[in-house]
Amino acid sequence: MLRRVRRRYLALKIMGEQFIEKEDLIRALWDAVLQLFGEYGASCVNLSLIGYEAEGNYAILRCSHGALDMVRASIASMTEIKGKPVAIHVLGVSGTLKSLRKKFL
Repeated sequence: MLRRVRRRYLALKIMGEQFIEKEDLIRALWDAVLQLFGEYGASCVNLSLIGYEAEGNYAILRCSHGALDMVRASIASMTEIKGKPVAIHVLGVSGTLKSLRKKFL
């Protein structure tokens, strides 16, 4: 019997003084998860960057349903990316991409 994978999508607003590359953002997110929860926690998160708009400083993340609190805590712990000061705010969380874009972006 196949289990349905439940996912959550997060809309993020990135506040920083300088331009942030997509690769730097995802690397910093993974580093924050690893630092707070270790390798086992990172393996449970199933984190991926779905969309990134550098001009508007918006990003969409996907994570597993059970690890949503871990991802939010990791995002809150981030204060810099590659030595550049940054603040990341979670605009909202949804179960589907369609409703996330409709509500928050």
